[in-house]
Amino acid sequence: MQVLHDAPLAPLTTFRLGGPAARLVTATTDDEVTEAVREADAAGTPLLIIGGGSNLVISDQGFAGTALRIATTGFRLDGTELELAAGENWSDAVARTVEAGLAGIECLAGIPGSAGATPIQNVGAYGQDVSATISEVVAYDRHTGETVTIPGAECGFSYRHSRFKQDPSRHVVLRVRFRLEDAGGLSGPVRYPEVARAMGIEAGGRAPLATVRETVLKLRSGKGMVLDPEDHDSWSAGSFFTNPVLTEAEHAAFLARAAERLGPDVVPPAYPAGDGLVKTSAAWLIDKAGFTKGYGTGRARISGKHTLALTNRGGATTEELLALAREVRDGVRDAFGVTLVNEPVTVGVSL
Repeated sequence: MQVLHDAPLAPLTTFRLGGPAARLVTATTDDEVTEAVREADAAGTPLLIIGGGSNLVISDQGFAGTALRIATTGFRLDGTELELAAGENWSDAVARTVEAGLAGIECLAGIPGSAGATPIQNVGAYGQDVSATISEVVAYDRHTGETVTIPGAECGFSYRHSRFKQDPSRHVVLRVRFRLEDAGGLSGPVRYPEVARAMGIEAGGRAPLATVRETVLKLRSGKGMVLDPEDHDSWSAGSFFTNPVLTEAEHAAFLARAAERLGPDVVPPAYPAGDGLVKTSAAWLIDKAGFTKGYGTGRARISGKHTLALTNRGGATTEELLALAREVRDGVRDAFGVTLVNEPVTVGVSL
């Protein structure tokens, strides 16, 4: 294990924000991960787990504890069964499954971060969520001090949520196992209309895996959602807010507010979310509340390519980013009565 003191954390995040950690441990094997966690827990030291750093907003003051960077590697395919070490680069892993002719995660191409983060957030995009293909998660249980294997059905997956996110202090993900599909070189059903349109197929149809991956990467790049050191629109955490899921009563109140503000002919996006719930678009809400692409005058601004991404234009501070996030959140609530919830994990700060 590599151990550093007073170590900068900003370079380990896609926002490039945040102060130093009192102690930074980089672990390259599962045993090193569990050893570092046990040591911190035994000493009562606060512990921050860092993978790809694509979903973290860290305080300008940094982290007064041990930051554990998981840098484990491991990619194993056995037929349609895939096992990834938590530290594996997610986007690279997706590319390798596409090359192997296996479907199930091809629409998740270009998402920054590590494999170990995917079950925590139930990572999803363009009509796919990892919950549909995760068969098992191997994790270190900090309560029992044992390594456990949790079936996908017991991970408590829902929209951008899981049992790991519900109780972040309990499990440290070590490995993730997926059950993919061999569809003869074709993708899974393409459910996202934007992707289907871009390829000229009907929603629900299939297409060559490589074509789907390339299409998704092109769409993501156009929205600043593929990491590029030269593109400040990608100095972000991707979507900063989750799409709101509303009850029927909340949705009715929202429709009334939207009609009052925008006119009776405007129909906000709405998607069934199960059990009488309706999901609407955070990007639509942000835009219609007046926060358009490129909004802001400081070093933290809304992306020039996508209203859901808040970005560091270079030299920003975490407090500047949070001030913008609060302005957007409060503006949407004032306009439509809907409160947006941040998707990234906040460390030492809150909205």
